[in-house]
Formats: sequence, structure tokens, C-alpha cells
Amino acid sequence: MAQVKIYGLKSNLARNKVMISDGIHKAIVQALAYPVEKKFQRFISLAPDEFYYPSDRSEEYIIIEISMFEGRSKQAKKALIMSLYAEVFSASGICAQNIEITIFETPKENWGIRGVPANELELGYQVNL
Repeated sequence: MAQVKIYGLKSNLARNKVMISDGIHKAIVQALAYPVEKKFQRFISLAPDEFYYPSDRSEEYIIIEISMFEGRSKQAKKALIMSLYAEVFSASGICAQNIEITIFETPKENWGIRGVPANELELGYQVNL
């Protein structure tokens, strides 16, 4: 399971949301061997007075937060991060300087999915990569 939140300026996300979404999903599918149909994303569009960022970033600056089950190797997470930079840039033109990524890992028993704790659910894909 990978739940994704994308934060950015409302004007930037209005222009680039579909492209950012496509790039993120492609990276997750590739790097984590994730099923294509499992796309869980939320965009949080903010006004300029609600989203402060360093002066060395532009109005295209976005924050990508990914919550996922624990179990992926350091190499898999590094591959995901590098793929996110490449695929978001390829899809939207937003450069690595304007992308910040954080991965949060939690045990499966901390997730509820389709009426049961995730550790009791048959996922249909591999988490320990």
C-alpha cells in the first residue's frame, strides 16, 4: 500500500496536477513493483499565504509524502526516490530542486483496508523488495 499526498501552490497544481500524478504513479509502479490499478493520491492545493518555501525554490515547488507498509529495502526506497525525481520531471518539467520527498513507513497492522487490518489481508503484491 502506498498513499501519496502532494502539497503545492494552487496555481502550480492546477496547471500540472495530471502530469505530476502520472509521473508519481509511474515511479511507484516501477520502483516498488506496484500494481498499476493501485493509485492512491491526494493533492493539497495551497494559497501563497499558506505555503512557504525557501527562496532557492520556485513557484513549482512541491512536497511529496508517501505513506507505505514497512518492509522495503533501503535500495528499493532509494530507487523510488530517484524514479520520482526522473518521472515527475519527465511528465511535468518540474526539476529536482523543486521536489521534496518524504517516505513514512508503518507496520501493516496500523492500516485498515476493506474492513480488516492490513496484516490480515491478502495484498496480491510483494512488499519485501
